[in-house]
Amino acid sequence: MSGAMQAVVPGVGLHDRVAELAAVARLFTRVRARTGAGAGAGAGAGAGAGGGVLFVAGGPGEGRSALLARAANDFPGTAFRIAAPGSRVPWSGARALFGALAPTPAAARRALRLARGADGFGPLLARLLPDVPPPASGFGPRRSVLICLDDLHLWDAHSRAALAASWQELGRRTGLGWIASAAPHHRFPDVPEAETVRLRRLSPEGAQALLGDLCAAAPAPRVAERLLDEAAGHPGVLIATVRRLTPAHLAGTVPLPCPVIDGSVLAEVYGGLLGSLPADSRRLLSVVALTGRTGTGDAHPVAYEVGVEAVLAEARATRTSLEPLDGLVADGLLRRGGDALRFEDPFLGRAVLARTAACPAATVSSEAPAVSPPVPVLSPGWDRRADLPGPPASVRALTAVARGRAQLARGLAVLADGPVMDAHEALLQAAELLRDRAPAEASDARFLAMEAAWAAGDVSACLAALHGGKGARGTERDFADGLSAALTVRRDEARTALTRVVVRDGVSDDTRLLLRAGSAALLLGNIHAATRVHARAIARARAEHRTDLLPRALEHLAYAELRAGRYSRAARSAREGLRTAELTGQHNVAAHQHAVLALTASVVGDGQAVAEHAGRALATARPHGLVQTATLAEWALARAELGRGLAPQATARLLPLVRPGPRGGHFALRMLAIPCFVEAAITSGRSAEARAAAEEYAVWAAQGVDGSAPAQLARCRALLATDEEPAYWFGEAVRRHDSCGNEFERARTLLAYGTWLRRRRRPGDARGPLRDALVTFERAAAEGWAEQARSELRATGGASAGSSGGVPDPATARKLTPQQQRIARLVAEGATNQEVADRLALSPRTVDHHLRSVFARLGIRSRVELPGVVGQWDTGRKTTPAALPALPAPPRTR
Repeated sequence: MSGAMQAVVPGVGLHDRVAELAAVARLFTRVRARTGAGAGAGAGAGAGAGGGVLFVAGGPGEGRSALLARAANDFPGTAFRIAAPGSRVPWSGARALFGALAPTPAAARRALRLARGADGFGPLLARLLPDVPPPASGFGPRRSVLICLDDLHLWDAHSRAALAASWQELGRRTGLGWIASAAPHHRFPDVPEAETVRLRRLSPEGAQALLGDLCAAAPAPRVAERLLDEAAGHPGVLIATVRRLTPAHLAGTVPLPCPVIDGSVLAEVYGGLLGSLPADSRRLLSVVALTGRTGTGDAHPVAYEVGVEAVLAEARATRTSLEPLDGLVADGLLRRGGDALRFEDPFLGRAVLARTAACPAATVSSEAPAVSPPVPVLSPGWDRRADLPGPPASVRALTAVARGRAQLARGLAVLADGPVMDAHEALLQAAELLRDRAPAEASDARFLAMEAAWAAGDVSACLAALHGGKGARGTERDFADGLSAALTVRRDEARTALTRVVVRDGVSDDTRLLLRAGSAALLLGNIHAATRVHARAIARARAEHRTDLLPRALEHLAYAELRAGRYSRAARSAREGLRTAELTGQHNVAAHQHAVLALTASVVGDGQAVAEHAGRALATARPHGLVQTATLAEWALARAELGRGLAPQATARLLPLVRPGPRGGHFALRMLAIPCFVEAAITSGRSAEARAAAEEYAVWAAQGVDGSAPAQLARCRALLATDEEPAYWFGEAVRRHDSCGNEFERARTLLAYGTWLRRRRRPGDARGPLRDALVTFERAAAEGWAEQARSELRATGGASAGSSGGVPDPATARKLTPQQQRIARLVAEGATNQEVADRLALSPRTVDHHLRSVFARLGIRSRVELPGVVGQWDTGRKTTPAALPALPAPPRTR
């Protein structure tokens, strides 16, 4: 074997290469079939001259060398493997080839001299390999020979031309086989019947198997998940990434570096390809990558689509030649579609950015911090200021862009893990510097500045960021106008503009636009649209491996599920968002997810989990100025206290959150927390403060930005009312809850209603609402609230819905409406919900709703207990269901 063979990672096997290995096996069969065959007409029947040649195309790190090594190892005869020579001087490839095949250096030099003449490669190879006769010979070879040529695209043109000629004349009647590998953009010679295979990325199963080969011990599941996700099936990237990690990294005891795939990994995999390109081609690739970059740092890919006009303008500004463009497109390094360009391989785009950043010729303002992003490599002599009266306009503009991108990088870093108002200032400065030369990046910087101000609860700073983009158009302008109108309480204007954003961007394939549309839906109070759009954003972020945007998308989805009262779904999204945020170093997002998890734990009644998540949220929120996160965490603590019956403590904690002004809670959460405050304040005897808050809540609820607000307002009025007024308002609250779908809040209303009825000495009437509330709390695993409902049920003298003692009293049938009795009888006879719905001309959803009420009022858990209860109605004393007490008319004072 040749000493020029490239190293292969020890112990690493080939995975997902079944088709490629099959092609290698077919080549072996053809070569061995000709071993011992004569020159007669039957020799090599069915095979053309190129029947002994296999071409392998694959990108950097995709396994070309590994496949050639495997072929050379498995070949049953004699195999030679020759790497690309270190230079492209004429005949350097032939020198490497003959040096590997010739028995002595002198023989290699003699063959090289002859190759430069007219003899050609065929006779020379026959002399160097005496057991392989030339094509005219009538004697069969005694052995088979395989020659593997690696990285053919790096060989010199003279040697490649000679090889192409030899492939035409050798093969039909010889036992000599060839495998030549090259990059995808290389054009293999036209050799009849030569087979070509193209290496592809690994499947998830293949990547998992490769990772197992690379690691001495199985990595931690979350570490393996992140490595496989970010490597995206690229074997070379996965190998280079694992090489730089320590056992502690792989075990998960030490956090993974951020980003995991950085410039050093990309340089290791793509450095050879980029180094082989002409300087002008590399400069133009840098311009394309920088024009289309979607973020800063190694973790961010370039955009999938970059406008050609933007590339041309940047190339002119940096004096970069455009001549290589057609060649780069023809070679497959860039793809052009209409008026847009994109990198065929996103990792290549990131590698170009990393190489540009590391190039000493890259020019960055001296005022930029160490994390400043790179600028294109400029043509030699562009900065010969002795020949210029001053820096040209393009240079000044480029410097401004570099400074703007540096500020954008700093703002993003601080927004992820730092004081958000510091991020706000840096991002506003970035937007100003990028406004003229990079308007798309300036727009992103402005909206990120707005997000920072929103997290800080600073309305004026939000407006300042939004008003900076005077030249914005389309949905960008609509979002800015709609949000500005919402922040300044111009609801009609806000609704019109934000609705356009949801309609247009809500079906986009751009993750950033989807996040914007989802935020618009939340502002409109359209929770259904918000969850749908954010779910789409998450799917796109995963498909595009946007680990920078995935935590934010999960954060928004968790909040939307929280608003909808779907607490288990909110917890699931928050847990995934917390994991991805911590893995990517976005600790401010992680703090917000801790706050969401604290709120969901407050529903369950898990006081320890509430305290843990709220504490971790506040530990980051307070020093970083995350007012929104802090408000959610404090609200969670107050709800947990209220669920345990600690109303005075809950009131004291909630009062600062619902207080208006800069010292209060977050402006977008004040109103959402008021119903909880009203309940706690009334219970603790602070009715005046509760009444003032409820009146402010009534004004807000009338604006229609929260679907559950009317129901919760009715509950607040019931709690504040006197005499018989609460009965009306509780009835209104339950009716409105039935149309908004928040089951947990409905159960809280029923609990409050049942408690009021019991205290009015109406225990029989109280049991129905209390049992219904108890069933809902138990289904939601809200044990703290469920215990309150059980306590109230015991005080009425009735058994809890979850109790196991005794047989349900047949007199409870009086608590059922005639419709509920009919449903109960049909279900007791074995009918399904759909069959009951068809029989009574109802919807299955309505049947399910009535059936849950039947369970609650009868004190049973499931439909299997109904036959026994219904049987008692028929065999015991006769009962006539009575209607529920009529609700009083609405109070005239309202």
